[in-house]
Amino acid sequence: MRLIENNSSKIQLQIDEMKQLRAEYDTKEQYCIYCKDPSKPIPGMTLQESVSLDALTKYLKHLEDKYAEIEQLMSKKYLPAQRKADLNEEMIVVLERRDLAENLNNELQFRHQRLQIISQALTLWVKSDMSRSFQDFMEHIQKSKDLHGEQGIIEELLEDDPGKAKEAEILLYYVERFNELISLGEYEKAVYFAANSPRRILQNIGTVSKFKAVGKTRGKPFPLLLFFEAIFSISHAFKHPVDAELTLEGIKCGLSEKRLDLVINWVTQERLTFSEEAGDVIFDYGEQDTYNKAKCLALAQIIYSECGLHKKALLCLCKQNQIQRAMEYIQQFKDFTSDDLMQLIKLCPHTELIQCLTKEWNGKPPYLSFGLAVLHLFSVDMKKVGIKLLQEINKDGKDAVEHLMINDPFCSLEKWQELANICLQNGFDKLSNDIMSVLRSQAGVTEISEEDDKVNLMQHVFW
Repeated sequence: MRLIENNSSKIQLQIDEMKQLRAEYDTKEQYCIYCKDPSKPIPGMTLQESVSLDALTKYLKHLEDKYAEIEQLMSKKYLPAQRKADLNEEMIVVLERRDLAENLNNELQFRHQRLQIISQALTLWVKSDMSRSFQDFMEHIQKSKDLHGEQGIIEELLEDDPGKAKEAEILLYYVERFNELISLGEYEKAVYFAANSPRRILQNIGTVSKFKAVGKTRGKPFPLLLFFEAIFSISHAFKHPVDAELTLEGIKCGLSEKRLDLVINWVTQERLTFSEEAGDVIFDYGEQDTYNKAKCLALAQIIYSECGLHKKALLCLCKQNQIQRAMEYIQQFKDFTSDDLMQLIKLCPHTELIQCLTKEWNGKPPYLSFGLAVLHLFSVDMKKVGIKLLQEINKDGKDAVEHLMINDPFCSLEKWQELANICLQNGFDKLSNDIMSVLRSQAGVTEISEEDDKVNLMQHVFW
C-alpha cells in the first residue's frame, strides 16, 4: 500500500507539473499572437543597427516621442459625440444670455438718454427765470426741436455713453491679442480668437491675408482652413450671414485643400452669402475633378438658384442629365429666350434635351424649332450631334416628319429647304425626300427651276 501511495504521489506531482507547463505554454502562445515576430527585421533599420544598443535606444526614443505626439493629437482632434451636444447646449444658453444682455443694454441706454435730456432740461430751467414749474417747462421743451426730433442731439447724447468706450477697449484688446498670437506662432489659438471676436471685428479679408501669409506647417492643420471652419460653423449665432467675400475665399480654400466634404456642409447647412463667383469656382472644380463632378454641379446649382442666375442653374441641371427637372425649371421661370436655349444646347448637347425642347411639353408648344436647332448645330461644328438627331427623326418615318414641320412655327420653308440639302449631303436621302415632299404638298407652294437665277429657289406661303 505504501508503495502504491508513493507511486500515486509521484504521478500526481508529474501531472501538476505538466499542467503548470501547459498553462505557461498557453499564456506564451496567446501573447505571441498579438506580438510581432522578433526574428523579423525592424522596419527602417539595417541589420547592423538592429543589433546596436545605441541605435535601438535612439529608435525607442523616436517611437516614444511619436506615440506621445499621436496621443496628444488624438486628444485634441477627436472628442466624444456627447461633448458636441453639450457644447451646442452651452452655446444656446450663452446666446440666450447674450440676447438678454442686449435687451438690458438697450433699456439702460434709453434710460441714460432720457436722464441726459432731463438733466439738460433742468440746467436750462435753472438758467431761466423759473417763472414756470419744471413740469410745464419740460412739456414746452418736448414740443421744441432743441431736444425732440433732432438726430444730432441723440448722437451727441450717445457719445457720452460709457458703454461705448468700454466696447472700444474690448475690440482693441482682441485685435492686439490676435496679432500677438500670430507673432508667437500660436495659429490655432489665433484662429478661434478671431472667430469668436465681438462684432466679427476679426472676420475680414485682412485676417484671411494674415493666415495666407502664414502658410502650411508640416504635421499641423492649415490655419486658414481652420479659420473658415470656425467662422462658418458659428454663423448661425449671428443675426447676419457671413459676407460674400469671405464665403468665396472659404470655398476656394476648402477646394484647394481637397475638402469637398466641408464645402458641401457649408453650402447646404451654414448661413453664407452666395455669389456668382462662388458658384463658378465650384463649377470649374467639378470640371477638373470628374469623380466629384455631379456633387459640384449640384452645389453650383444651389448657389446659382439662390442668386437668381437661372441660365447657369439650368445648365447645371442639364449637365447632371436631369432633363425632366430642367424642363420644369424652364416652365417655372419662363424668362428663357430662344437664343438662351440655343446657347444651352451648344454647351450641353444632350439628344434627350434637344428632343424635349423641340417637342410639345405638358400640352404647350415646343420651346425651340427642330429645324433651326439642327441647322445651328451644323453651323457651330457640332455635326455629330446634328446627325444623331437626324437619325432619330429618320426612324419615325414621313408622318412624324410632316407633324414636326407643320407644328413648327419658327422654321421658315427656306430653312427646311436648307435642312433637306444638309440631309442629302450627309446620306439621309429618304429624310431629304420626305422634307421636300411635305414642302411640295403645302397649298400655295411653287417650285422654281434652278436655272432661273433671278428668283429664290422656293416661293411659299402657309395658308
